[in-house]
Amino acid sequence: IIPIAGIRIVGKYMETNFQNHDIKLYNQIEEAYGKVVYSYTTQVIHAARLYKKYTALKWLQLILSAVSAGGFIGTLITNQILLTWVGGVCSTFLLILTAYFKDTDLSAIHKLHLETSNKLWLLRELYLSLLTDFSTLSREKIVVRRDELQERTAEIYASAPLTDNKSYSLAQKALKDNESQFFSREELNQMLPETLRRPLSNQ
Repeated sequence: IIPIAGIRIVGKYMETNFQNHDIKLYNQIEEAYGKVVYSYTTQVIHAARLYKKYTALKWLQLILSAVSAGGFIGTLITNQILLTWVGGVCSTFLLILTAYFKDTDLSAIHKLHLETSNKLWLLRELYLSLLTDFSTLSREKIVVRRDELQERTAEIYASAPLTDNKSYSLAQKALKDNESQFFSREELNQMLPETLRRPLSNQ
């Protein structure tokens, strides 16, 4: 038989453990949210870099094709050796570039990164909603929703296209220095109708 004082001590100890578990649970979800935000931002940045690369190479292909054709036509008209060399060099680079596009579909890869970023955006919002509702949900519901989000995260990562170190570094800079995923109170007020704006002192 446990004395009344002993029951109080055990009860207080269990209550403290429950509180510690809630803190650890919140921290775990918070960390998962942070990782998803980083992944989302990295995918968006990588997709933008791929699009720039694809556009630049397409323009280069067009220019090489024009110079190559113009060089050979000029040779036929003027019979200059220099134009033949220029046309030949451009044709060689054009052949290499065409072979690159044949083996690497930058447009398709860009699309995959955009699709992944869209999935991660929704996941980010779901994690944020869970953090917002944390204090109003039971521990059991929180654990269930956490497990569901972990499964969805694993599914997205399993099919996500790879990024590189440069995109991750740019994502770090965007999040830490530019706060690209967040808005100040003033910025939010500018996007909201006047009736929904909040004073800057309440941010």
